Amino acid sequence: MVSLFRALVVLPLAIGAAAAAAAPHIVTDAWIRATPPGAVTAAAYLTIVSAGAADRLVGATTPAADTVEIHTTASAVGSQRMMRVAELALPAGGRVRLEPGGQHLMLIDLKAPMVPGTKVALSLRFAEAGTVEVDVPVVDARAQPAAPH
Repeated sequence: MVSLFRALVVLPLAIGAAAAAAAPHIVTDAWIRATPPGAVTAAAYLTIVSAGAADRLVGATTPAADTVEIHTTASAVGSQRMMRVAELALPAGGRVRLEPGGQHLMLIDLKAPMVPGTKVALSLRFAEAGTVEVDVPVVDARAQPAAPH
């Protein structure tokens, strides 16, 4: 009887913990900077809110570009330089903001210009939560507050 009681208590707890660890993260404020004709790269910005457990953004893909890289921006002797990073940490219960002048996603070898008013499918790959799919609007950055890229 005791083992049946344990099974009835422990099993739901284990299932609940596994479901919480695998819950998808929430993506908000996503946008891609519009590009002029002939541009081969574009930048994507967004906010990722943790669904609970700590995680890592380990990659991204889009049919709109051959490659998507995670970048950060560092200051070096009066200028800013973009650097590719392998992953971005997402703290438990926290958020990570990808924004102009900071962390962002670079879409490389675009298949077509990023036109304002359109949307681009973006798949974000997390180490623990798996893949999160988002449709990201393309925005004319000139209509946004000025910020360095």
